[in-house]
Amino acid sequence: MLELAADGAPVAEIARRAALSPGTVRNYLSSATAKLGAENRHAAVRLARSKGWV
Repeated sequence: MLELAADGAPVAEIARRAALSPGTVRNYLSSATAKLGAENRHAAVRLARSKGWV
């Protein structure tokens, strides 16, 4: 999900690209954000990039 969110796309667009519901995408992004200890999904993407994960 973070890779799909990396370009700043809204949840609805990410959901369309991943063939998932917007609620599922929000849950996945929320989980990734929490696990990384980031403030929001944009910060989570930056942190994941710095670690070479995205």
